[in-house]
Amino acid sequence: MSWHPYNLDHLAQEIVLKARHRDHRDANSLNQAHKMRASCAYGLERFWGEHLRLKEKEAEKAAFVADVWTALVGILQKGGINLPGTLLSSKDAEATIQGVAERIWRLEHEQQQVALAVLTALCDAVVWWTQRLKTGGEAAE
Repeated sequence: MSWHPYNLDHLAQEIVLKARHRDHRDANSLNQAHKMRASCAYGLERFWGEHLRLKEKEAEKAAFVADVWTALVGILQKGGINLPGTLLSSKDAEATIQGVAERIWRLEHEQQQVALAVLTALCDAVVWWTQRLKTGGEAAE
């Protein structure tokens, strides 16, 4: 197997620029970058679930997390790993939410490890671009 970078850095830049554009007034969602990176340690299903936790009260942050998840799903599909691309609301039925989490848990162990490694690298790139693209008026993390 050979190394394929899958444009992680380019995707991260696009995600950060989209977040900056989406909440241009205060770019508050960019302050989620380090939290996203830290949440990688808790597993794929917890990272996926962050958009649910944030959606009702902090929609821009939820969208930022969802954009990273969507990018991850696309990257991994190229490598033959099929993560659920389903994005929900905390108002969706508990069984629906649990079903997505179970699909993530059912991935083969090796696929989970690869997915977490790619997610971590993508989040590292998002953090890097966040720090480079913040304007002077935006609060630091």
